[in-house]
Amino acid sequence: MIIYAAKDYEEMSKKAAQIMAAQITLKPNSVLGLATGSTPVGMYRHLTEWNHAGELDFSQVSSVNLDEYRGLSGENDQSYRYFMNTNLFDHVNIDKARTFVPDGLAEDADAACADYNEIICSMGGIDMQLLGIGGNGHIGFNEPADAFAQGTHIVDLTESTIQANARFFESMDDVPKQAITMGVGNIMSADKILLVASGEAKAEALYNSLYGPVTPQVPASILQFHKNVMIVADEAALRIIREKGLI
Repeated sequence: MIIYAAKDYEEMSKKAAQIMAAQITLKPNSVLGLATGSTPVGMYRHLTEWNHAGELDFSQVSSVNLDEYRGLSGENDQSYRYFMNTNLFDHVNIDKARTFVPDGLAEDADAACADYNEIICSMGGIDMQLLGIGGNGHIGFNEPADAFAQGTHIVDLTESTIQANARFFESMDDVPKQAITMGVGNIMSADKILLVASGEAKAEALYNSLYGPVTPQVPASILQFHKNVMIVADEAALRIIREKGLI
């Protein structure tokens, strides 16, 4: 595990973008596992700028996203397909036919999950998986639970996650209560993992995940067992880790 300390969100975003850009440069046909949420937005902005400048080529890249709200179409402005299109895919030379996001409208959810696992396998696995981290330590939508979920599955979102997402919707009633998410097994099978964290609200979860006991009650703690994890976090997110003299 390597921890890169950044002074603020902007520096964190640029460093994370440099790591992902290096992956694409070294392996132009990389399979990227991508994440949504506010944390990676700055990273995607840098990647877009470098693509426009002719410094980074997405033409051979494929991608699989971590998750999608159940019940939202890809045209819904709160869906994660829409997020990826507006924050990255619409602005770089990636072939959208090779970008995959779980189907939030699938009538047979179990079949959709199995299909998504097969998509990941058919691509030869994920070269670099991008992750954020929730305030409760969730990765993707793998919430605190009694066991680590292996494959793509349907998850009931916790009340804390629903409340955290409510700011993006007109009312609490509009916030989806379920999501389709890659499982911890999918995530851990990636060759490399890049986790980004920003802000004081993530400090406790980041400390517990990197230095606490490995437990499904803190889903990100499983990353301690991965062979190639890179953490890029700003000073606010690293506060507790620094206070304990761990970096």
